[in-house]
Amino acid sequence: MSETDELLANNRAHAASHGRIELPTQPARRTAVVACMDSRLDVFAALGLGNGEVHVIRNAGGVVTDDVIRSLAISQRLLGTREIVLVHHTDCGMQKITDEGFAAAVEADAGVRPPWPVESFVDVDVAVRRAIARILASPFIPSKESVRGFVYDVATGVLREVS
Repeated sequence: MSETDELLANNRAHAASHGRIELPTQPARRTAVVACMDSRLDVFAALGLGNGEVHVIRNAGGVVTDDVIRSLAISQRLLGTREIVLVHHTDCGMQKITDEGFAAAVEADAGVRPPWPVESFVDVDVAVRRAIARILASPFIPSKESVRGFVYDVATGVLREVS
């Protein structure tokens, strides 16, 4: 059985006990969370959240890319969110690569360089500040009164705010 087949079996068990839950499409807390995709970071557990409370947008490094801006714009303009929380973390894989090294490795393997920036980083605090600055500079994000960034410690589970 492949991992995907096992996940599908898990879903069948979930669906059998799911019941009928009706949640509005607008998140109850009017908040969007942008986080790294790292499997050690359980955003819902770390922030004490349940389904229907926030939008969660994840990618490698929790980088604020054009697609993240797109998702945040939709989240705010169509679905009523007003606050943005950024969650990066310690021991991130994006700190262990370089843009050039990764792009070169992909090109050597695939025969073409990726058209998108890798956006690796050395200092996680600097990466959080860069993400905040991109959101604040975007004309597409209407509500910028509460844009805050944090670093999640994968060893302790503690969030530390980046000023």
